[in-house]
Amino acid sequence: MADPVVGTPRLLALVPARGGSKRLPRKNVLPLGGRPLIRWSIDAARDSGVCVDVLVSTDDEEIAQTARAAGAMVPWLRPAELATDTAGSAGVIAHALAWYEQTHGAVDAVLLLQPTSPFRSAAAIRGAVNAYADQPGPTRHPVVSVSPAASHPAWTFAWQDGELRPSLGWEPLALRSQDLTPAYALNGALYVIPAEDARTARPIVRPGVLPFVMTDARESLDIDTADDWALASHWANAPGAR
Repeated sequence: MADPVVGTPRLLALVPARGGSKRLPRKNVLPLGGRPLIRWSIDAARDSGVCVDVLVSTDDEEIAQTARAAGAMVPWLRPAELATDTAGSAGVIAHALAWYEQTHGAVDAVLLLQPTSPFRSAAAIRGAVNAYADQPGPTRHPVVSVSPAASHPAWTFAWQDGELRPSLGWEPLALRSQDLTPAYALNGALYVIPAEDARTARPIVRPGVLPFVMTDARESLDIDTADDWALASHWANAPGAR
């Protein structure tokens, strides 16, 4: 891929895609709107124009072949110890980045794109990368995508000692919705991670992390269940869908 515009960070896009999926078997290669699910994220990364390469980390040969056909780099299959149900994202990212930098030189940041967020746009990627690049000072913090919370924490409860207890205490329950501090939830669509954090497998969501707010429900969709897939298929086949 061509280098991004001068002045933007040298950015590696990483799409992690395991072969195992219990709720939706083989979901990463299932056709969505005429193309495999994983291709949506690869295409968005390539279309964004901010990535030096798009690297797919997978333990599955079919996914690897599908990703290569979409123009992504798939130089190896992920080691078995990084492809279990309990393997964390930090180790997967560190493994992929170590190989890439040894082979292709250092990068400034990693753009992590979950393939289960197919409608995250190239424009959203550029917006998040700009938010990352615009941070003042020599130290940059991760940028993560969030969406307005479906239910405000003030209106959620825990079941403790035989009774419901509001998560934020009783006082916020008396406030009007417009008087509550806005609440957001991670949507998993994208993460921009400083390379130094990725190299050391440092947690992405930590003090100092910055939000990139997505208000479009389609861009925020994270496909995990059959109902999610049905909704994604409806949107992907709607008139005007990309």
